[in-house]
Amino acid sequence: MSIDRPEKELLGILTELRKLPRETEWVEFKHNNADPEGIGEYLSALANAAALSGKVLAWLAWGIDDTTHDIIGTTFDPTTAKVGNEELESWLLRLLSPKINFRFYTFQAEDNPVVLLEIGAAFRHPVQFKGAEFIRIGSYKKKLKEFPEKERELWRVFDRTPFEKEIAADNIAAEEVLRLLDYPAYFDLLSLPLPEGRDGILAALATDDMIARGSGGNWNVTNLGAVLFAKRLADFRTLTRKAVRVVLYKGESRVETVREQEGSKGYAAGFEGLIGFVTNLLPSNEVIGQALRKQVPMFPELAIRELVANAVIHQDFHLAGTGPLVEIFGNRMEITNPGLPLVQTDRFLDSLPRSRNEALASFMRRIGVCEERGSGVDKVVFQTELYQLPAPIFEITDEHTRAVLFAHREFRDMDKADRIRACYLHACLRYVQRDYMTNTTLRERFGIDEKNSSMVSRIIKDSIEAGLICCHDDTVGSRARKYLPRWAR
Repeated sequence: MSIDRPEKELLGILTELRKLPRETEWVEFKHNNADPEGIGEYLSALANAAALSGKVLAWLAWGIDDTTHDIIGTTFDPTTAKVGNEELESWLLRLLSPKINFRFYTFQAEDNPVVLLEIGAAFRHPVQFKGAEFIRIGSYKKKLKEFPEKERELWRVFDRTPFEKEIAADNIAAEEVLRLLDYPAYFDLLSLPLPEGRDGILAALATDDMIARGSGGNWNVTNLGAVLFAKRLADFRTLTRKAVRVVLYKGESRVETVREQEGSKGYAAGFEGLIGFVTNLLPSNEVIGQALRKQVPMFPELAIRELVANAVIHQDFHLAGTGPLVEIFGNRMEITNPGLPLVQTDRFLDSLPRSRNEALASFMRRIGVCEERGSGVDKVVFQTELYQLPAPIFEITDEHTRAVLFAHREFRDMDKADRIRACYLHACLRYVQRDYMTNTTLRERFGIDEKNSSMVSRIIKDSIEAGLICCHDDTVGSRARKYLPRWAR
């Protein structure tokens, strides 16, 4: 859902809507008609029409005469409206597919109560209500299937408009663009001189598709520009839930929260600050080396950087109401992003780069946040081996992808699954380095003495039985055998 708008802003929006010569495909005026079924159908129709018209938002207004556009007031109150025992807003959201952003606002205009329903434009798929898709034809609400040419046109819009080119703020003045975006960070991260004049700044941002020409000399801020360089993501209502949230817990469960903070800046402008904030929250481990005691971070910073970068770059921005999440526990760190991965989790380390947000990934590569050649998971695995940490876990839930880093654990405290996972990822890492895993390399990975190499042989056997690795050449003696991931055979 979108964030609150101040009443002054709502009055300004209402004024602009009333200036329209007539109702449009993306604006509808009502008096008191508050039929829940009708509202749901209008949500579908207006969201789809907004996408077709290139609008970020559509509006449904109560208390406005649909002919004269005079303010006449309304008796409709969405805060008390219910369908059966269910609140109207909850009922509507449950029956919409896919979920879209919408919000009711109730306020006074010319001493009359009015209601505005703010509706986010459809994305990726036409919006359905109760399994049916609707569209606006002029000022009329119709079923989309009755207008196949409109349906084809809508799908063409979805096909040619990636998330990054969708509009986060439309038709705003140049001064507002510079107020919303951290443009000095753009030039600083690209090591470019800051242009002297406003026109030079805007031209550079437009060249990189951070902004695009609007109408009447105004500008549109694209999602790419907003998610990378927003001074405050909350200023862009469709992106406010995409800020990275960091939660520090006491102990190893989510029962007690010690600290919680949500980032405010765009990902490029705020990335270094985010990593610094996370690393400062981490406890440290005391290690003994060369007779000296020293404190080291619980997790290697490079691994954290790579996994956080992956979370923000590869997320599914069209999943409403959720964003990247970093959770820190006493024994692990979990980094979660919305959306299922485009490759299998057990192939993260070797797969060629694929992203549902290519423009975002490309820019983050340009400024050195992530690499062109892959996901950086090889770096994560290498760092966990260097620090002799348990192997990370990469897993999926119904709608999210999660990476888990574990704090140091002695070999004797690792269970069978920990050891097999570490063996598999070690074999993958060696393979992408054009080499093979051996008993010796795995023994060194675990920090096991040579005299205990039989322990490593057992891990290798268990990993083979689990179907994760295989022997490169069974004809050689056991001491000389080399191993590789099963998929590399």
